[in-house]
Amino acid sequence: MSSPAATVAVPAKLNVGLAVGSRRPDGYHPVDTVFTALSLHDTVTAEPAAEPGLRLTGQEVGSVPADRTNLAWRAAELLADRLGRAPAVLLRIDKRIPVAAGLAGGSADAAGALLACRQLWQPDLPTGELAVLAARLGSDVNFALVGGTARGTGRGELLTALPAPELHWVLAAADGELSTAEVYARFDQLETATDDPALPDALLAAVLAGDPARLAGQLRNDLQPAAVALAPYLEQTLAAGLAAGALGGLVSGSGPTCAFLTRGPEHAGQVAEALSRSGSCRFAVPVRGGVPGPATAVGSTTENGG
Repeated sequence: MSSPAATVAVPAKLNVGLAVGSRRPDGYHPVDTVFTALSLHDTVTAEPAAEPGLRLTGQEVGSVPADRTNLAWRAAELLADRLGRAPAVLLRIDKRIPVAAGLAGGSADAAGALLACRQLWQPDLPTGELAVLAARLGSDVNFALVGGTARGTGRGELLTALPAPELHWVLAAADGELSTAEVYARFDQLETATDDPALPDALLAAVLAGDPARLAGQLRNDLQPAAVALAPYLEQTLAAGLAAGALGGLVSGSGPTCAFLTRGPEHAGQVAEALSRSGSCRFAVPVRGGVPGPATAVGSTTENGG
């Protein structure tokens, strides 16, 4: 016997530029950032279930909560509450985005859960209503709903789409994990922030032009000093990427993944190969940045589907 299911492939994100302001009274930090969606996806499937739950497969899932604290499950519950129904759904998440790596895998899964559950429960619910729920879940979830390239302000949830060409990057997954909360706490200790963070016009212009040579010198992550202070080995990974021929590099978000900008797909492959041989990271993979947002497919799955 089969039942309807909705599957969503949702991309990781990279902050090409991230300016972070001082901690606000509400506990959040204002940011000015440029998000870009990467060709590295988690897949979220939602199907009706008499016994709701969450099942995880894929990379490094041992450290991911499989209970009601998981952000994707919280997203399903939040949407169900908005629709006045029970969250009678089984969420299956196949993870390909590294965990606790500064690539917003948790936010991607939450966005995927919102989209997949909407498809099951109320397909005509406007995306704008999902965005309101996404902002309640986390600062990166709104971008995970739309993908592409966008400027984020406020906490990162206020988005302006940027019609930017795709760029080619290499992600180098350094050892260990970093907690976003811990990185922000160390950032606060460094006392380098202002109340009104702003990215330079030159960075935005380089992104819009899709010019990697111009952008390489503009890459910015205000959280990078805090991440490096907590994980000094990141200096080795950053140095190895530049030695491998990357145009520029930075820690991705709160880390510990590092991202390296390249001239194009062939150059990205060369940099990834050199980084893989360097011993400075667990693995290195070429990706495209600025890819389209989540893609939803409706199909069927068996009730006991494995």
